[in-house]
Amino acid sequence: MTTPMTSAQRLDALFAYRKPDRVPIGTQFMGLGFNTVHQGGTVRQAYEDPEKCFHAFLDTTRDFGWDQILQGFSHTVLAAADFGGQVRLPRDTYEGAMVVEAYPMTAWEDIENLPQPDPETAGNIPRALRFARLQQDHGLPVTFLSRSPFTMAANICGFELFLKWTLKAPERCRRLMQMALDHTHAVLARWAGLFGADNLFVWMTSPGESNQLIAPRLFERLALPYHIAYHDRLRSLGIRRFGLHICGEQNRNLPALAEAAPWPHPSILSVGTEIELETAARFFPRDIIYGNIDPVTLRTASAQAVYDLCRTSLEKARRIEGGFILGPGCELSPWTPPENLHAMTRAVEACGH
Repeated sequence: MTTPMTSAQRLDALFAYRKPDRVPIGTQFMGLGFNTVHQGGTVRQAYEDPEKCFHAFLDTTRDFGWDQILQGFSHTVLAAADFGGQVRLPRDTYEGAMVVEAYPMTAWEDIENLPQPDPETAGNIPRALRFARLQQDHGLPVTFLSRSPFTMAANICGFELFLKWTLKAPERCRRLMQMALDHTHAVLARWAGLFGADNLFVWMTSPGESNQLIAPRLFERLALPYHIAYHDRLRSLGIRRFGLHICGEQNRNLPALAEAAPWPHPSILSVGTEIELETAARFFPRDIIYGNIDPVTLRTASAQAVYDLCRTSLEKARRIEGGFILGPGCELSPWTPPENLHAMTRAVEACGH
């Protein structure tokens, strides 16, 4: 009988374009709140207590038979907090993430007083560093999470104001994106110095680029150049493992994103339920596709419905050349029924080989 691969071996196999013993299950990256609540904690603790969050991650992977990959502590860099805004922790069961109470900017004139964040002390950085050290101590990849420069810039002034500037004053958007990129790079350079570039897994999320917010022409003109600049910075630091969450409805962005594809291959590309797995695989044949189980279905449907949905995704995944990780298409609700997540594991055990 063949010995099952470890999580690390499955991930290494995917990055070497080899087939692992089974499809990896990558739910933890999207399960910050769920993991902590499942282990008896609160959503607030998931964002406040790196030690509790980390051990909840380890215990939850054990409970569900998931793979210990791609777990981070919130985002390492958070623009609204890092640039001097007011961000608070969730207060009750109806808040599943941190809440922005005041943005650093409310008018363009505020740019003159906008600080360049300290890469050691700003916002969430000290807590994220404690989480990263726990990953290192347990022999796991150290995950560095950031938003895209476009999304980070919008989080400095709020999306309503930022989206107005994309049309009326795009030079303002570019200045904010450059500040966001410089800050991300400063923190990332510190991470590379502390942990070594070979031990880092950089993960970017890009919800601000959704076509529900911007048109493809704006994505190409404003957001995409800073994706490319982001990867220029990663290459300068020698970082080779990368993942991108293409959040929301971005089907019309895919042609330009695929043509540029500035990341190293293979990288992990995560898509939501809005993007079909076959579509992602067609545009990014050299990369590992991650997704795209609907979090609403996971939260509200029956365990049998979840099992059937995962089985369908696993059948589609057989035709994905670059490799596949089964996981939710976006953040898990902290109150997702455990039996539905066990159904994901059962589907992989039955159909993911």
